Formats: sequence, C-alpha cells, structure tokens
Amino acid sequence: HAQITIPTGTEQEARQFYCDVLGLREIPKPEVLQTRGGFWLEIRSFQIHVGVEDGFDRSQTKAHIAYEVEDLDGWRERLVENGIEISEGVQIPGYRRFEFRDPFGNR
Repeated sequence: HAQITIPTGTEQEARQFYCDVLGLREIPKPEVLQTRGGFWLEIRSFQIHVGVEDGFDRSQTKAHIAYEVEDLDGWRERLVENGIEISEGVQIPGYRRFEFRDPFGNR
C-alpha cells in the first residue's frame, strides 16, 4: 500500500475527489484504526491509505502515486472538468503522461 495525507476534518471532500472523481473504492479500515481519521481505498489489489496530518505543505514534496489508465485524454478532461490543474511534468520517452495534485496538494 501507499499512504497519503489530508488535513484533519477534510475526509468528506477527499472521499468526493478520490471516490467520485477518480472512481476508487473505499474499503473498511481495521476497527482498531477507525478512531484515527482518514479512510482506505483500493484499486484492484493495491491499497491507498488516506491518513490525516496537519501542519504539512503537501505541495512542496515530489512524493506521488502514479496511476496507469486506459484513456489518458479522457482522464485529463475529467480532472480539468473537476477543477484540477494539469502539469505536463518531465516527459519520459515511451510514456504519455501528465501530473496533477489533488485538492490537498498530494501529487
């Protein structure tokens, strides 16, 4: 799994982005972790743990999750329609790609 963080109290906004916009599926967290905030997502057999963390500027890090998709142009359009700014980033030979940050600054 990979973990990203969001500010405390923004779980509903994050669910809207990750579940509704990106189409990821929320899965239950273990009961012992449920009081810590955040939520867990799953893509096929891979999990993304969305935790809460304050006092951190996510827009200043290169840390990221990469998603492989079938329709890159369609995803670009969907993100732009939802107010997400697209960055071309460094192009890698043999790959079509772009970058974006979620509403909390995660790349």
